[in-house]
Amino acid sequence: MQTTDIVSLAFRTIRGNRLRTGLTVSIIAFGIMALIGIITAIQAMNQKFSESFSSMGANAFSIRFKERNIRFGGRQSDEVKLTRKGARKEKVSNLDKIITREQAENFLERFDFPAVKSISVFGNRNNLVSKGTLKTSPNVTLFGGDIHYLDLNNYTLLSGRNIGRDDVRSGQNVCILGYDVADKLFRGGAPTAVNGEVRINSIPYRVVGVLDSKGSSFGFSRDNVVIISYTNLERVFPSQASYVIAVKAADLLQVNPAMGEAESAFRGIRKLSATEESNFVLDRSDSVAETAMNSLRFLTISATVIGLITLIGAAIGLMNIMLVSVSERTREVGLIKAIGGKSRIVSRQFLTEAILISLMGAAFGILLGIGVGNIFSLVLNTGFVVPWNWVIYGIVICTVVGLIAGIFPALKAGKLNPIEALRYE
Repeated sequence: MQTTDIVSLAFRTIRGNRLRTGLTVSIIAFGIMALIGIITAIQAMNQKFSESFSSMGANAFSIRFKERNIRFGGRQSDEVKLTRKGARKEKVSNLDKIITREQAENFLERFDFPAVKSISVFGNRNNLVSKGTLKTSPNVTLFGGDIHYLDLNNYTLLSGRNIGRDDVRSGQNVCILGYDVADKLFRGGAPTAVNGEVRINSIPYRVVGVLDSKGSSFGFSRDNVVIISYTNLERVFPSQASYVIAVKAADLLQVNPAMGEAESAFRGIRKLSATEESNFVLDRSDSVAETAMNSLRFLTISATVIGLITLIGAAIGLMNIMLVSVSERTREVGLIKAIGGKSRIVSRQFLTEAILISLMGAAFGILLGIGVGNIFSLVLNTGFVVPWNWVIYGIVICTVVGLIAGIFPALKAGKLNPIEALRYE
């Protein structure tokens, strides 16, 4: 009997037991769907993390404040600092450790590495922007930046101009509106907001530009922002926030040398001795996304465990069904052997049936898993995701499941005595 004949006969047998086959295929498909669906959703989240946190590009990094001491309750402005011997404790203020405007501006002057440099400061997320009777919700985020802030944070202008050097130097009341803010306050649409006047927390500002829409990230709009110069933010909305310094090298190969020089220069500005640990951190723009994606690995492990447990159950069910099939077709096996069929041919037929049923479950499970997983990608507004490596893994796993589940029934069928099999009732 040729291989094509064995496969054809296996398909005919599967079609003849549709209910039993359907139940087994459903169990296998559910396990693969759980596995592929969760992996697809995780890849969609990874894609969103990359879009959200790697906005400056792989050749950029930032310098930000980092608290290195442990806080033991009390007010947020005070913390306990332990000496190396742990014998003496003293209270220090966070204000003595944050990156100040003077330090940030000093860095821009000292750091002569060929790179684009920018400083910025966070305002707050509780701002209300209004124009006449129209106003936003009091949840607009305010940032203070300079002439390179848009470039280093992946913003593009829809209309108008960027904040200029004169705006930063004078600290005058000019702003750039996020798309959502401009669209809500100006009836003619966001582009018409340029040269208009708005009030940020009742303080008048002239709109010089409108940002192109960036959409939302994990349910939070990235267009609900207002950008002003950092000098103006410090003058009009003084806060105790730490400044952030962003640096963008010319290419990827220059990032590490730039980070080394930046750390050396900023340690001098922070007046740190050679033995002191840096009280600031240098973050590559893609490191945050990488850290976030690494934290999702346990979900991948969980999905694998869930899928494998389901597939183990499916393998047991498939084995039982194949054993029942051997019992039901005992006379058929006896007839095949009586006309000259060999035991290995019979075993191959039953083994082929088990593998085909398993692969059918894999096919349905993969399609359902990709569909379910991409529902999550639609929610996150990412592209269509197909985890090709896990698709291949799923096919291989199901083939192995079919082999394992079919070996014992196939061997049992191959060992049947043809005379006794023909007399089986």
